[in-house]
Amino acid sequence: MPSANKFDSLKMMAGDKKPSRREFMKFCGVMATFLGMGPAFVPQIAHALTTKKRPSVVYLHCAECTGCTEGLLRAYEPYFDEIIMSTISLDYCETVMAAAGTAAHHALEKALDNPEGFICVIEGGIPTRHGGEYGKVGGETMFQLCARVASKAQATIAMGSCACFGGVQSAKPNPSGAKGVNDALKAVGVEAINIAGCPPNPMNFVGTVVHLLTKGMPKLDTWNRPKIFFGDTVHAHCPRQEHFNKGEFAMSFDSPEAKKGWCLYQLGCKGPYTYNNCPTALFNQVNWPVQAGAPCIGCSEPNFWDDYSPFFSPILDGPKS
Repeated sequence: MPSANKFDSLKMMAGDKKPSRREFMKFCGVMATFLGMGPAFVPQIAHALTTKKRPSVVYLHCAECTGCTEGLLRAYEPYFDEIIMSTISLDYCETVMAAAGTAAHHALEKALDNPEGFICVIEGGIPTRHGGEYGKVGGETMFQLCARVASKAQATIAMGSCACFGGVQSAKPNPSGAKGVNDALKAVGVEAINIAGCPPNPMNFVGTVVHLLTKGMPKLDTWNRPKIFFGDTVHAHCPRQEHFNKGEFAMSFDSPEAKKGWCLYQLGCKGPYTYNNCPTALFNQVNWPVQAGAPCIGCSEPNFWDDYSPFFSPILDGPKS
């Protein structure tokens, strides 16, 4: 179990305690492995994180459930406190910041005026119908706020499938006109890196930031997702793939076959159509849905909420889009 001081968040965020050298190098080692670079890359990561100033991050919330932030707060190795002490300077985030009201607004404007620039992270879909009136923050529509902030950022990251593709609030008939960041803000020249998932793996977010610091922009797929994390299908690395190849399918969740680890395709698994690293990265290095006995619902794919539902029924003719 993690030691108690790992969760002394107030003390950590107040700057009274920083990760030890050992903790820091362990973090660098985890990142090197996760990025597929191997042990030889550890010194380069350590050098980048110690010689460069931690990048300022402005984290905006739009139409969402805050599940992506909740996942990040519960990240394990690296812990959230290690992320904000070693990797980024989280200068604005409505969920975890102490400031409120006018003080929060001043914190945002101060971060935007940072002469060294900042990274903009957007979580949630952006309402666009009726002038964006379905969502406001501090008197601005979410569209206005995101356009103003992201257009000034050195890089923009869309955190979670809502920010990437609109999310469940964009499901038909989509009354608020919710869109993903790239779709909503393309007119103002914003192109975001998509960290898809509902929620995404925190490691994919941290790994992207570390990649930006050490090697620059990662290679992206056609949906602007980093190929290093979204290059293969879930099916390609699924531990149940052997049963798929043999035609061994569980037909109910309480069946002996399901308990034996047979393939969940007939129970709605969308792994063959879904690009994500869930089987290899796991969540908090412990588990992931299919390992736990639940089918993949394709949550890192565009329009999964419409195209892949009902979630517990198989797709017999392939993805719809």
